[in-house]
Amino acid sequence: MSRIVVTGGSGKAGRAVVTDLVEHGYDVLDVDVAASLHPDDPTRVADLTDLSQTIESLRGADAVVHLAAIPAPNIVPPGETFRINMMSTYNVFSAAEILGLDRVVWASSETLIGIPFEREQPRYAPIDEDHPRLPEFHYALSKLAGEVIAEQFNRWSGIPFVALRISNIMEESEYQERFPGFWDDATIRRWNLWGYVDARDVAQAVRLSLAADISGTKAFLVAAADNCMTRESLDLMAEVYPNVPIRGGVTGHDTLLSINKAREILGYEPQHSWRDYVSA
Repeated sequence: MSRIVVTGGSGKAGRAVVTDLVEHGYDVLDVDVAASLHPDDPTRVADLTDLSQTIESLRGADAVVHLAAIPAPNIVPPGETFRINMMSTYNVFSAAEILGLDRVVWASSETLIGIPFEREQPRYAPIDEDHPRLPEFHYALSKLAGEVIAEQFNRWSGIPFVALRISNIMEESEYQERFPGFWDDATIRRWNLWGYVDARDVAQAVRLSLAADISGTKAFLVAAADNCMTRESLDLMAEVYPNVPIRGGVTGHDTLLSINKAREILGYEPQHSWRDYVSA
């Protein structure tokens, strides 16, 4: 694969993905509703809720990395979040089938697992890809629906579909600005078990997903190797979720969003931690 279309390439994850793929020799086209602010990054402006625009945007590509979406709840009304995310995802998957692309890698979300854990608690920790999918709002529901339709597009077309259940994405500039505000209260970041991921590690996971020997549909949690807190993970669980079973060995600040599957199948290994940039 040499020609990659990245939808949403002007966003937080998208910028890192485009940069990483270009640095590794790929021919990359950013497709977004907004042009990149960087003059050297060519952008095709397109509305991916329109199938014909989507097909033309993907024409000539070997694979697509689909990151375009309303990125979180409460940005637009819930119904619009679902409509835009669902239609853009359906259209990208359809275009991939029509054009015979080699692979689809796309941004699902950690929110599928029940985030924020208010209505229900985690069934166990560390959470892995087998944890029940418990979407709590329309954004998460759109990601669940995307995973379901990916299975059917794979069945119809044979194209591998890789869903990356990405944790809370952070850029280097946010570590000093945001992380110290988490540390005095364990409940502030309880909503996703104190998880996060550096945008550059999201880019690594995307690149590995494009090259991995994968068939069918696969989903991978993508998170940092550690938590976002100065306290150790089991200590946090004992305080906030004392009744949640702990599975497997968790030591020190290990992530509670298991990345073992991504490590084993993709070769993913996070290279960035907030601890490299902030003195606790």
